[in-house]
This record gives sequence, C-alpha cells and structure tokens, in this order.
Amino acid sequence: LQKRLGRKSEGLDLFEAASADVPVIFVAFDLLFFDGRSLLRTPLRERRELLRGLKLPPKFQVATVVAAHSANEIETEFKRARLRLNEGLMIKDPESFYSPGRRGLFWFKLKKELATLDVVVVAAELGHGKRNHLLSDYTFAVRDENSGELLPIGKAYSGLTDAEIAELTEHFKQNTLVDRGRYREVKPDIVLEVAFNSIQLSPRHASGLALRFPRIKAIRRDKTIENIDTLTYAQQLASEQNRSKTS
Repeated sequence: LQKRLGRKSEGLDLFEAASADVPVIFVAFDLLFFDGRSLLRTPLRERRELLRGLKLPPKFQVATVVAAHSANEIETEFKRARLRLNEGLMIKDPESFYSPGRRGLFWFKLKKELATLDVVVVAAELGHGKRNHLLSDYTFAVRDENSGELLPIGKAYSGLTDAEIAELTEHFKQNTLVDRGRYREVKPDIVLEVAFNSIQLSPRHASGLALRFPRIKAIRRDKTIENIDTLTYAQQLASEQNRSKTS
C-alpha cells in the first residue's frame, strides 16, 4: 500500500490504476451490521461465524483467528506472527461485544520491539493539536561510517514527556540551522534511543531504510553524535529480520 500511495494515478482509482506487482486486498476481521441489524451487542464468536459465512469476492479475505487457551499457546502464536513480520497479536475475548472507539478490557495488543537504535535528531517539526506550538516531531539519522554522513532513517513524535518536549523545543530553537517555518533543520547534537517494530527498505530516506512504528524510549544524555548507531548496523538488523522471515 505504501508503494501504491507513492505512485501517481492521474485521478484514477488508486487500487485499479496501480500495477499488479503491488497487490492489495481488503481483510475483514469483524462484522458489525448484518441483514438489517446491528451486531454491536452480539458476542465476537457469533459475529465471526456470520463473517465466515459470507460469500466474499476475491479481493476480500477474512482475517485468521487462532484459539489460544494458555500463556504458552499465546507465546507460540506471537513468535509465529513475528516470523511473518507482523507487528504482534490482537488478543480478544470471544464473548466480548464491540465497543466503537475503544478496546475496553476484553481486547488488547501484544507487541514486541524488534530492537532499538541510538540516533541523532537532524530536524524538528511543530506538532499538532495541543502541541502545535512545540517542536515535538523529530526526524533522526544514523551515521554512514565510511563517509561520516548523517542519513535519515525515520521520524518519531511519541514517547517523551511534556517537560522533555518543552526542553527540546527550546534547545532546537536555539540550535536551528535552517528555519522553514513549521520545519527546522537543527544542529545534530541530541541523541535519542528509538524503538521500532520492524525495519524496511525505503527509497524515501537517504539511508535506504525506514523504521516502522518508531517511538522514542529515551533522550541519551550520556551519548554524543560519535556514539550513534551506524548505517551498517541498521542494515544488519534489516537482514536479520529478513532471514527470520524466510527461515
């Protein structure tokens, strides 16, 4: 889908215009309305039975559900999901109702970080909503150990406290290299520890890689730009991830 969004469709339907080398299907995991009645107060188990009974066209699939009755069974399914490069599992009570806008106590996500990287902030951007006056969105880079160049690998805006964001906002305002309004290129002197779910090839970044769902774990005040992770290390993580997928 990310590849399709990056293509120009000249006003045509995004899915029909894109070439067949990037297939996209609709995966349904629940059924909320059927035969003229709402299923919000119908147990998930019954909703799934109705969903599986539908005759869907080829571009539609029903999400796979696996029953698990112990912590060991959940752990086994989680490992399988990670080997498929899924972010994790969505665990649901089969007797739960559907609560629009919230998961409640009966649905929760099980996710695990692939790894962390120590990166340096190279740009800061104003946030949105209550953070529209704060530089809260950070583009960060790893170092090419051969050329010394800083190569962007992602962007994150979650994980820091309000106090830390306010502190970094003042720092970046005083250490701006290029001011583009909402977006500033900044002096690369703030090191962050960033967690993420997976790492992918990406032509959008100079590093050739992109972190999926990155979030900031900590400001590494004990580290300088000389201590950040290298492009080679990030490439090794990507290779290990791909080997896990194919093994």
